Amino acid sequence: MTSTEALPSAPAAVVSKSPMRLAFERFRTDKRSMISFWIVFAFAVLALLAPIMNHLGVIDPYATNQNVLGPDTMPAGHLSGMTWHHLLGVEPGTGRDMLARVWLGLAISIFIALTSSLLSLIIGTVLGIIAGVRGGFADGAIGRLCDLILSFPQQLMLLALSGMALAFINTQLHVSGADSAACIYVIVVMAIFGWPGICRLVRAQVLSIREREFVDAAVVLGASKTRIYFKEILPNLWSLLLVQFTLVLPAYISTEAALSFMGVSVKPPTPTLGNVLNDTLSYAPVDFFYFLVPGATIALLVITFNLLGDGLRDALDPKSNR
Repeated sequence: MTSTEALPSAPAAVVSKSPMRLAFERFRTDKRSMISFWIVFAFAVLALLAPIMNHLGVIDPYATNQNVLGPDTMPAGHLSGMTWHHLLGVEPGTGRDMLARVWLGLAISIFIALTSSLLSLIIGTVLGIIAGVRGGFADGAIGRLCDLILSFPQQLMLLALSGMALAFINTQLHVSGADSAACIYVIVVMAIFGWPGICRLVRAQVLSIREREFVDAAVVLGASKTRIYFKEILPNLWSLLLVQFTLVLPAYISTEAALSFMGVSVKPPTPTLGNVLNDTLSYAPVDFFYFLVPGATIALLVITFNLLGDGLRDALDPKSNR
C-alpha cells in the first residue's frame, strides 16, 4: 500500500436502542400524535390552574354581571357579549362569565373522569392478573362477575340508584354538600361499571406472560404470589395499561357530560362541562356561540385524548406499520 492510498474507514459504531427508546422515537415522529399530546398537555395545565385561579379571584364563575345583558336578558352585542373583560361572552339571564365557567367546569369534569379511570384501571388490573395467573375457580368467578356487571346498562343504573345512593352518602358517610356527594357517587359507579373490560384485556395478556421463563424461574425460586403478580407480571403490562388509560379517560369525560346533562352529576351553579352544555341548549337557536363554546371544548378534549391513545398504541406496538 502506497502512502497516497487512503486507509479504509472504520465501521460506524452500532448504537443499540431500548424498546422504550424506539417507541418514543416512533411517537415523536408522528405529527398527529404530537399535536394531540400538546393539546392534552394544555388541557391538563388549564385544569390544574383552574382551582388556583378561582381561589385567587382571577376567575369567578359564580358572579353575575347584569350590566352586560340587554332588556331581554340576552347578552348585549355579538358572540354572546364577547368583550375584553369576557373573552368567551357571558351566560344569558345571569351574565356569568363563560370563560370562567368552562375553565372551572373543565377541571371538575377531568377530575371526575381521571379518578374514575384510575379506579377502574386498578380494579381491572388486579383482578385480571389474579384471573390470568391462578385460573380455575378464581378465573371462573371473576369472569362471571364481569359478565354480571356488563349485563347492566351503566347509565340506566346511574339514574335508578342516584336518589338512594346520594342519601346514603350524605347520611351514612357524613359527606356534606350535594356537589361532593354527587362527585363521589359518579366516580364510584363509573369505576364499578368500567373495570370489567380492562380486566378481560389484562387477563388475556397475562395468559401469555405467565408461560414465560422468568415467571417459571420466580416460581421455582419460591417467590410469593404477590411478588409474581406485581414484580414479575405487572411491569410487562404497562404499555397495555397506558393505552387503555388514554382511551378510557375520554370515554368517562363523555359519560360525565351525559350524566350532568341528565341531572345525575354535579348540578349548577357549580360548573361541569356537562351541565354548562345542558344550560346552553335552550338558547342554541338564538345564541349559537353560547352553545358552541362548551360543545367544542368537550369535542376537542375527547378527540385529542382518543388520538393520543391511538398514537401511543401504534408507538408501543413493534409490529406497527408506520
